[in-house]
Amino acid sequence: MKTTKLIRGALFVAVLAIFALFGCEKLEPYSIDAPSDLQSKIDSIAAEKAKQSTGDTTYIDIATAFVGADDNSSGWWTAFSDYFTVPANKLLTIRFVNHGTGVNNWNNWNLAVVNEVADRDADGYAEYFVLRSDAYGWGGTMVDEGYAFDLTMVSHNYAEASDEEDFWADWRATMQGAMVTLEVDHSVSGNVFVTATAVGTNGKELVMTYQQPVSATKDIVAFLVADASHFEMKEAYLIPSKVAVLEDVEASSIEVSNAPEFVEQGSDDFWGDAVATVTFADGSSTEVDTADITFAVIPEMSTLGKKTVLVAYSKTKQGKFGPAVSTFYTFEVTNPVVSLEITTMPEHTEYYFFGEEPVPFNTKGLVVTATYSDATTAILANANLEFAKIPAVAGTQNAVISYVGTISTVTVNCPVTMIEGIAKIGLYDLSTPWWSAFSENYTVASGQSKTITMHCYSDNVNGWHSPATILRKADLVEYAVVRMDNFGWGDGYASATLTNDWNFDVLASNINGSKIVITVTNNGDNTADVLYNVTHVNGETHFQKYEGLTVDSSDLTYAIVLEKSYVVLVE
Repeated sequence: MKTTKLIRGALFVAVLAIFALFGCEKLEPYSIDAPSDLQSKIDSIAAEKAKQSTGDTTYIDIATAFVGADDNSSGWWTAFSDYFTVPANKLLTIRFVNHGTGVNNWNNWNLAVVNEVADRDADGYAEYFVLRSDAYGWGGTMVDEGYAFDLTMVSHNYAEASDEEDFWADWRATMQGAMVTLEVDHSVSGNVFVTATAVGTNGKELVMTYQQPVSATKDIVAFLVADASHFEMKEAYLIPSKVAVLEDVEASSIEVSNAPEFVEQGSDDFWGDAVATVTFADGSSTEVDTADITFAVIPEMSTLGKKTVLVAYSKTKQGKFGPAVSTFYTFEVTNPVVSLEITTMPEHTEYYFFGEEPVPFNTKGLVVTATYSDATTAILANANLEFAKIPAVAGTQNAVISYVGTISTVTVNCPVTMIEGIAKIGLYDLSTPWWSAFSENYTVASGQSKTITMHCYSDNVNGWHSPATILRKADLVEYAVVRMDNFGWGDGYASATLTNDWNFDVLASNINGSKIVITVTNNGDNTADVLYNVTHVNGETHFQKYEGLTVDSSDLTYAIVLEKSYVVLVE
């Protein structure tokens, strides 16, 4: 895990330089050494105080005073704090005592920041991000709406605050019983700033910060999640944001992407799945609703040929009317499509499956050519086609490719080979959340190796959207977790030597369809090695190796876990 980098710190300071910070008076923690009845009276006074608003501070009632089982047995995503709503231009402070097993870094507090729907079981619920106390986290479905999670924006002082060589061990010890103050600042700039300060019973202060874009106007909601941990909730309150309101800025440009390249004669839909993105004078950008777009030139759709659409937008960043910006795009009105032909087969023509669920079709490399009613031909973009899932039946099967036209739907079959595996881990739609899908646990005897072979299917977005290997005891107490992309964590990881031959610029984009062979070797001297041998669909081979991981050679097992991917085991 990275500590604060000077370069990133400089960038972070540069970003914050545009904000004027307001001061606010902090509420100091208190402690007493008194009989239980006095403590009870103090608690009742604090409860009454929490029902009131005083000046700029609004105290929030806490319904769930203890989050998670007090023996730290609550599993991931099973025990939660109250929902805390944070309106724009407000800063939420939550104070609580943190407890955990002390076994793994993540067995402490976790913070989820979600949209205004809040209820985890309600339609429309979506997560901006989940942030762990050990300086790790991930984005949720709000990433798809333009609110990207960026792990590089996490900064902390964990190494600097420790005098020990293994600062993570020191950190885990400090976190047990630590008083944690979490600040979630919802700026009207369209960003959230998180500051977590933990003061241990040993007097050490641990500070972590994170920031990312969120809605500038809609409420956000924060809540804590236990993971083999529990929390004693002390207080929660809202104060004004520390980040000053930014001056409104005008739009400086507009771009249109994903607009149709052609439209069949007889259709009036010249927008299709297009997206308009406006850039403002301060350099920020956002997707805008079509209701806010003006089509200054509407094309005449009844005749064939090239057409031009002029698009304009005339609002400021805060939604007020201002000077307009404009752009244009072109498309062609064509004759109806009468047939399709695959002129270049996709890169991926072999699929491994397990079970009866149909398998999604991979279009990478596919080229489909259309023939029109006037006998002319043209290549169709894959975005204009529909792809049926492939039947989960061994042998040659057809992936049905369709073009839905104004007059009729035209199809063509793409033959693929289906091969049945022995097990599947993860979801076919590539939505597998982290730490939710696992293989069976494989035992590796002292002096022996255990190899499993699989084919991986990934969304190709990040290098860690692939299998990771968990080294652990038979009772599931972990030694280390090591990913395929040269990264890991855990007590046993600190001693490891890492080698690989990846080209990290293209690693993520080549994972889908790769054959992956994972070998775990128990060296018999309380160390273990993990080797990934990877063959991409294009024939390239690469490896990732971890040597000298610290384990107990008399008790070593391993399992595979995934994120945003699935694998089919073949042996």
